[in-house]
This record gives sequence, C-alpha cells and structure tokens, in this order.
Amino acid sequence: MLVGQVDGRRPLAVVGRDTRISGQFLEHAVVAGLASAGVDVLRLRVVPTPGVAYLTDHLSADLGVVISASHNPMPDNGIKLLGRGGHKLDDAVEQAIEAAMDTPVTLPTGADVGRVTPYASTIADYVEHLVETLDVRLDGLTVVLDCAHGAAHEAGPRALAAAGARVIPIGDRPDGLNINSGCGSTDLTALRQAVLEHGADAGFAVDGDADRCLAVDHTGQVVDGDQILGLLAVALREQGRLAEDTLVATVMSNLGLHQAMTAAGVRVEQTAVGDRYVLEAMRTGGFSLGGEQSGHVILSRHATTGDGLLTALHVMQWMSITGRSLRDLASRVRRLPQVLVNVPGVDKDRTDDPELLAAVAAEEAELGAEGRVLLRASGTEPLVRVMVEAPTQERAQAVADRLADVVRARLSLA
Repeated sequence: MLVGQVDGRRPLAVVGRDTRISGQFLEHAVVAGLASAGVDVLRLRVVPTPGVAYLTDHLSADLGVVISASHNPMPDNGIKLLGRGGHKLDDAVEQAIEAAMDTPVTLPTGADVGRVTPYASTIADYVEHLVETLDVRLDGLTVVLDCAHGAAHEAGPRALAAAGARVIPIGDRPDGLNINSGCGSTDLTALRQAVLEHGADAGFAVDGDADRCLAVDHTGQVVDGDQILGLLAVALREQGRLAEDTLVATVMSNLGLHQAMTAAGVRVEQTAVGDRYVLEAMRTGGFSLGGEQSGHVILSRHATTGDGLLTALHVMQWMSITGRSLRDLASRVRRLPQVLVNVPGVDKDRTDDPELLAAVAAEEAELGAEGRVLLRASGTEPLVRVMVEAPTQERAQAVADRLADVVRARLSLA
C-alpha cells in the first residue's frame, strides 16, 4: 500500500480508463483514494491499457492504474494495477496487497497529501511511441480500424495515420454505453463489411481497452490471434529479432500454429491460459514474442503487455516490407477445426479421475498427429472445459461430445 514517502518524495501514480460511463466516477474515487494516501496522481483520462503501461514507465511512475473491464460488456468494470516499468503485479505482490488491506494505517494530512494533475499529452506521447517502433512507413496501405467505441478511439486512428496508412475508422464514437457492443474484436461483422465496402488492404479490431487485436484480410476472412502470432514470429525471425527463435503461446493455441512454427524453424513454448502466464514465461526466458489466440499479442521489445495498436502496426509493417497481402502472410498457419465444450455442474477438482484420463488417452491415440485433446478445469467458473482439434469440424465435435459425456458421468456433483 502506497502510504507515506518513497525515497524522500511522494509516490507518483498514473491513472487511465476506458470509455465506460462507470469509469468516470471510479476514476474520481481511485484518484481521491490515492491522493489521500499521499500519492501524487497524473490523470491520463481515456487511453488504452497498453498506453497506461507505457506511460507508467515513460513517466517513471511508481504505480499505474487502469480502470477497465477490457472486452467485457459495458455494465462491467474493473481495476488493473501496474508496477514500476509498466509491468503487471506478480502473484506475491497481489497477495501482499490483499493481506495489508485490513491493516490500520496513518494517512498524511495537510501539505503531505498528494497532488492531482491532468496530464495533457497522454495520446500524443503514446502515439509517438507506437510510431517510433516501426522501421518503415505504411504509405500506400488502406486499413479499416474498429476501435470498439473504446479507449483506442482517438489514439488508434492517429497512430495508424501518423505511420502513413490511409485509415478508415469505425467504432470510434463512444457514448459511455456502446463499448464492445456489436463491434471490436468481440464482433467482427462490421469490420468485415467495412473492409469489403472500402476495398481496404486489411482491417483490424481492438477490444474496449485495446490490449487485443484481431484482423480481417482484404477478402473479409478473419485472421485470428494464432495466425497473427505465426506471421509476426516469422517476420521477427527473418529480421533476426525473435529471441531464441521462440514463440510463447498458451495451451489453447491451435495445433496448426505449432505445425507452421515447426516448419518455419520456430520453437513454441507453451504456458497455462492467461496473458500473465505468457508474460511470466517471456520475462523468465527473455523471449520477444508471445500471446494468445484471442489476439492478446505481446511484443516485449516495445511493450510490457498486449497492445492491439502495436500489433496492427507491426502486421502492416510486414505487409509493407514484403509487398504481400495479409491473406497470403496469414496462410502459413492453417487452423485445424477446434471445438470447445464447457461442462458445468461437475467437480472440476477431480479431472485426474483415472477413467476420464483413460478416455482422453484413447481419443488422443485415435487422433494421432492429426489432432489433440485438452481437458482443463476453468480458473474462473465451476466447470470443466473440453477442447478438441481434428482434421474436420464433425470429427472434433464428435470427440468433444463423447469426452463431455464422460466428464458428466465421472465428475457429476449430483
């Protein structure tokens, strides 16, 4: 808990938010709480989560605070905390904070309380940072950017335009209520239509806080996070910038990504589901690229967290350097049909049941190298997830349904 001075000075925090209407009063509450504890606060106002992470480091702040529920619906909201350097807090620090919540503290008074100051160049600083990460300009490329009526509605179009692209923004008129509603990375319908209507070279969609990015090629076909990771891994490897020739991905990444990376000479290191685990593996191994199928892509040379705008810029940069279309570049990763079945009402702590494990092993043996099975307990809900990849959608669905039946029979709480 930041109470009192750090190195003989008041601590400094930066606070940003997305466009949810609830973010307005949560911001005031957070800022008031920090200042009352003796923390100086810079109000960044509406800015993407990775923008807060960048400015936490850029401004040498002791704490970064993001008020956002990311890709969730408008009624939700939340608070993310970032430590010095713009990194997410690790588990030990979070647990220490929770343990200290009920500890009595003596708050500062008088002149020792914090100062609250609006930061005037939030978007300009972040946009400048994004553009400076590029080696070439994007002149000649036409792109549609779906801002999800969220935190990227100003920074996104400005960054892409400053890099030289012709930008057609959609989802760029937030009203506090329409964030992630029928737009952004959670719904690509509008993006696909706009790309085809304008004859754009590509389209990119971020989520409400712009830490994720999915894409659409010039034909309207979706390019998911696995394909984006594969494309960037090849790009970085050819530029000599893919540390240890390794890509970090979660266990949910499509088998097609693994097959494509093997063919490209790239090793894939797998982690548990969640960007925090990807980040942890990247920091431990010194790796430069990692992410999730959802479009959460981390380019550690330039960012400490997933950054949807940074991702879009670097995909377009590779299009510009190679002169190839996004469809062509993304085709390296041929996604296997993937089926996910959630099984509720079961004891998720007993996924080591011998008969269940035997059923999984039998299905895996039948699939061989043509597919795979992933059985895991949800980390946030009382259910078990059964994920199957196979050469055809029908086969994947059949295997998933059979295993889901075994989960219900063996782990039922009834």
